[in-house]
Amino acid sequence: MTASPRSLDITSSRQFPEWLAEQRVSLAFTTYQTGKLFLIGLQSGDRLSLFERTFNRVMGLYATSHSLYLSSLFQLWRLENALEPGQDYQGYDRLYVPQVGYTTGDLDIHDIALDANDQILFVNTLFGCLATVSSTHSFVPLWQPPFLSKLAAEDRCHLNGLAMEQGQPRYVSAVSQSDVADGWRDRRHSGGCIVDVTQNEVIATGLSMPHSPRCYQGKLWLLNSGTGYFGTLDPQHGSFEPLTFCPGYLRGLAFWGDYAVVGISRPRHNKTFSGLPLDDNLAAKDATARSGLLVISLKTGDIVHWLRVEGIVEELYDVAVLPGVRRPMAIGFMNDEIRRMITVG
Repeated sequence: MTASPRSLDITSSRQFPEWLAEQRVSLAFTTYQTGKLFLIGLQSGDRLSLFERTFNRVMGLYATSHSLYLSSLFQLWRLENALEPGQDYQGYDRLYVPQVGYTTGDLDIHDIALDANDQILFVNTLFGCLATVSSTHSFVPLWQPPFLSKLAAEDRCHLNGLAMEQGQPRYVSAVSQSDVADGWRDRRHSGGCIVDVTQNEVIATGLSMPHSPRCYQGKLWLLNSGTGYFGTLDPQHGSFEPLTFCPGYLRGLAFWGDYAVVGISRPRHNKTFSGLPLDDNLAAKDATARSGLLVISLKTGDIVHWLRVEGIVEELYDVAVLPGVRRPMAIGFMNDEIRRMITVG
């Protein structure tokens, strides 16, 4: 379907809407290139519903049963569902309202998560550390990789991904182990690594721009983004086992049942994204990079459904599954709707 003239085209595999209906889920994803939060659900007749709101350079995304957490250019937001069970608003059964915002400064925040105590954790990519929010400061550092000699606003290793295990941070991904300012750009091809936070040690190397590590069903899953492969990582031996080749630059990973939902992007035509193994892998399969979402069967590795995003959107960052939600929407800042949206606790 087309959301607006020329600007955005959304198409899907034939049974993607039926999959959303059968699984009783909706999806959310972010695209920092155009600064949009997209919410994908179903309207009447099981037709796709597309809803978008603008947040400047929106990236990290994390969902709970009632909340959405997202990072923007210099803030981190919590959006809260304003509807009671069974209630709807203009045909939508989930209404996310920006409720709390933290001004962090431009930290280039990537992955976001909540720990067992509901403390907000985020990957502070500019400083190369895990951090939390503060009511008085831009952030509070919690941990940094052992190969970084100091806390500095230099984006040395491009720390980007966070995997939680039993409510605690367990693994992080970084594009390199560089300890100089902006050093990761020289290590894009095979300098990527995974760090065990609890052991404070590097457990895997030789990856190409890895993103979105996730612990699920007793395995550590990973996007080896510079190669285009989604798969698992053996923490004991540090070996990456590819499961599925995805035609695009991978970022964003969420799970539901026996499925993974991953985001793919068209690589930018600049030094950061050129010359990666992904280029050769696409050529070997006679494929062109796409942007959108892929639904992958964890049992077979097959891409069983897809959502293709074309037009002005070429890069995605994060994706989240919204269980039990049929048609979500969100309130933004650009009109009077947020001024009139009043709820009583």
